[in-house]
Amino acid sequence: MPLYKKFLTGGIPDYLAQHYWWAYLWEKSIWFFDHQPIINAILFGQYDTLLNKTLSRVEDKPGARLLQLTCVYGKLTPSLLHHTDNEVHLCDVAVGQLQLARGKTQDVADRCHLARMNAESLAYADNAFDQVILFFLFHEMPAEARQHVYEEIARVLRPGGSVLITEYGETPRHHLLYRLPPFRWILARLEPFLPGFWGEDVEKKLIDSLSRRGKTLKGPPDIQHCFYHFYRVMRFDLSR
Repeated sequence: MPLYKKFLTGGIPDYLAQHYWWAYLWEKSIWFFDHQPIINAILFGQYDTLLNKTLSRVEDKPGARLLQLTCVYGKLTPSLLHHTDNEVHLCDVAVGQLQLARGKTQDVADRCHLARMNAESLAYADNAFDQVILFFLFHEMPAEARQHVYEEIARVLRPGGSVLITEYGETPRHHLLYRLPPFRWILARLEPFLPGFWGEDVEKKLIDSLSRRGKTLKGPPDIQHCFYHFYRVMRFDLSR
């Protein structure tokens, strides 16, 4: 039996177990990767820059309800909770990741609501949130799964709300790292869905999903690039 099948329990998606068991599901990897120097190295020293750009675009109006789709290693979740006084809902399909997040947010546990859910099929009500936040999630999903998430974002987001996505940029054809064949090969091995995401029009995907819910964007997204366009932070605001 392939090793990854040992992690196919409790509704864990097949693609997650097959391609990322070693990064998110194995208890030893959860301990290893949740160290700031490791995370920063994976992001080529850009973690703090990306975190700060993300936090600067978090919805902070009083009473706003925020949804973070899936846990992430590092200090994003506690930083998010200390950046705003609003409640933050955080969902993930992996129990180990939720336990890790709870350990980091004990001092603000009254405002951090954890739930075990698959981002492709959320149990939240329609129009439940003022902002949905995704931090390096889409590139780790196959195209079909990403589409499901776009649809769920459009469903749970209120008119007048916003979507905040921190991710890889569009295909970085002119970036030095991308132009190195060995690097592209290694990255594609570690991140098998990234090449597909590189070529995806995030704005169009989101617009199409929103339109099926009778919602529209207020205008062009606010996009901030990082590391010579290798990464980007995108905020999409919806019309009321």
